[in-house]
Amino acid sequence: MRIFSAVSGYRFLTFIARLLPKRFGNSVFRFFGKLAGRLNKDRRSMVGKHLRRTKSSDLDGKEMQKSIDEVFASYATYWFQSFRLPGMSAEKILEGFDYEGKANLDEALSSEVGPIIVLPHLGGWEWAAFWITKIREIPLNAVVEPLEPPEVFEWFRDFRSSLGMNVVPLGASAGSEVIAALQAKEMVVLLCDRHVGGAGVEVEFFGEKTLLPAGPATLALRTGAPLCPIAVYIEGDGVHGLVNPPLQVERQGRLRDDVQRITQELAYEFENFIRKAPEQWHLLQPNWPSDYG
Repeated sequence: MRIFSAVSGYRFLTFIARLLPKRFGNSVFRFFGKLAGRLNKDRRSMVGKHLRRTKSSDLDGKEMQKSIDEVFASYATYWFQSFRLPGMSAEKILEGFDYEGKANLDEALSSEVGPIIVLPHLGGWEWAAFWITKIREIPLNAVVEPLEPPEVFEWFRDFRSSLGMNVVPLGASAGSEVIAALQAKEMVVLLCDRHVGGAGVEVEFFGEKTLLPAGPATLALRTGAPLCPIAVYIEGDGVHGLVNPPLQVERQGRLRDDVQRITQELAYEFENFIRKAPEQWHLLQPNWPSDYG
């Protein structure tokens, strides 16, 4: 019954998001996003911890509560926009999307192997992914964390497939599938601002030690693929992308040392992205050892 309710709930939200007028629908989603944040005290407290790292260590009182509300409202906007994407025309996708760093993206795409696009859970990345597959017509593979129960994961896989993505579940076979995609000059997207299993690398992230995934740096070093940091911010009724230059991924020493060096550089890139819009960082889970205290 719980499985049926979860999948049915996502289907219902998708139907509502496409049925309601855009601006009214976004306001409705934002209202219920804030309400959900008010009702979940544990996640609300965790978001507050993250905001003190990303926005201001002095954040408190009404300003803190307002910022936490905005995180949950922004997360609801992300889902509202995403649920509407499959029914949008190419003209509407273009109308709501712009980006900085065209030369950086072109540089990454000119490689002999496909680029690895790395980004945090910030803003609305699925709009950019749909733009890549629909407008640029570039094959895109997104590595995602498996969800429980499996029926929910399959719903998300079908949904993202409708946006033109090939969804690769994080697991034992993900590495070989991703390498094959890169060798075929396809794009690989990795959301990698938190460690969810597998090999991790200790880095300094917003002034504290934590783990980030070793996969992006390891893949880039072993395949020669460009490692290109991007962020996609929600702006008005659409999104705005920021594409930074590919990181330097040439071997300089031992593989372990190179992976650590590159992952630390990636952490600094993510810090800069997130500081531009801390309320759009949709990280609701613990991410540092001190979060579990």
